[in-house]
Amino acid sequence: MLLESLIPLFCVFLIISFCSNINCHILSHNNHHNNHHSPSPLFIFGDSILDVGNNNYINTTTLDQANFWPYGITFFHFPTGRFSDGRLISDFIAEHAGLPLIQAYLQPGKHGFYDGVNFASAGGGALVETFQGSVIDLHMQLKSYKKVKKWLIKEHGYVKARKRLKRGVYLFSIGINDYMSLFVTNSSKFLTSYTKPHYVNMVINNITSVVKEIYESGGRKFGFLNVPPVGCLPALRSINPERNGFKYALYDFHTSTLQRLKHPSKFGYKEGKTACCGTGQFRGIFSCGGKRVVQEFELCNNINDHLFWDSFHFTENAYKQIAQEMWSNKNYVHHTHHLSYTIKDLFHLP
Repeated sequence: MLLESLIPLFCVFLIISFCSNINCHILSHNNHHNNHHSPSPLFIFGDSILDVGNNNYINTTTLDQANFWPYGITFFHFPTGRFSDGRLISDFIAEHAGLPLIQAYLQPGKHGFYDGVNFASAGGGALVETFQGSVIDLHMQLKSYKKVKKWLIKEHGYVKARKRLKRGVYLFSIGINDYMSLFVTNSSKFLTSYTKPHYVNMVINNITSVVKEIYESGGRKFGFLNVPPVGCLPALRSINPERNGFKYALYDFHTSTLQRLKHPSKFGYKEGKTACCGTGQFRGIFSCGGKRVVQEFELCNNINDHLFWDSFHFTENAYKQIAQEMWSNKNYVHHTHHLSYTIKDLFHLP
C-alpha cells in the first residue's frame, strides 16, 4: 500500500475522525529512587513507538520490522528493530530512572527481568484482529507479562516478586494501529463493521481489561502514551486512584506533538512536515530502507533537522526532547478531583 496520503500530518485527520469526544492523553513513568533502593522496574507494552526489537523474532513482514539499515544509524550504529534512527522514549525514560536499556522480551539470551522488560510489537493493537497474524497484540503481550511474573516469583519468591511488581511502572503506547488498520484496503470485515463510537469503545475496553489484570497482579503505576491525537486513558474511568493506590501522571503528548508540527523551529527543527527517510511527497511513502512494498527511498543529510525519521515515527532527537519534557514537568494535564503526579513523583513513590 502506498502511504502518500498518510504523511506525518495524518494525526490531524485522526483528530477530526475519531477524537471529537476523546481528549485525555496520559503518560506515567517511574523515576529513580535517589537512595539505596534499586530503581523501579519498567514494563513496556504497545506498538512501534516503544518496540525495541520484538518483531525481529516473529514471522511477519518488513512493514512491521525495522531491523535493516538505515534504522539505528545514529546511536547504535546498527539496526536494533527500533523504528527510529536511534533510541526511543522508553530508552530515555529508563536512562532518567537509572535503569539500563530495557530489553525486548523475545530477544534471545538470558533474561533477568528484574529491571523490567519490553513486550511492545510494531503494528500491535488493543484488538486481536488488528493486523492479526503479523504482530503481537496487547493480549498476547499480557500473556508474556504473566510468564515474567511467574519467573520473578520462582527466582525471588512471592513476597519480593510482588513488591517488585508493585513498584514497577507499566508504560503503554497502544491504539493507533487499531484506527490505522481501518484505512488499509484489506482490513478485516470485523474491523469495518462497527460504528466509530462503538469501535473506539471496543479499543478502550480492551486496553482497560489489560490494565485491570496488571493491577490485580500488583501493578499500581501506569502510563499511557498514545500517538496523538488518538487516545484516552481508560484506566482512570474504571479504577479509583484515590482508594486503591492507583497512581498516574498525565502528559499531554497530543499538545506536545502539535506544537512541534506547527512551530518546528522553536524546537530546533528546520523541517517539521517532511520525514528524513522515505520517498514521495513529504517522504510520506513508507519505504525507508528499501525493503518494503516501494523500494525507492531517500535519506536526508542532517537527521536532527527533522522531526520525523520515517513516514510515521520521530527521530531520536525528538524522542529525547519529549522524554526530557516529560521528566521536567512540562505539558502535564492536571485533574481537579484527583491527585496529579509527575514522572519524578512516581519514581519516588513506593
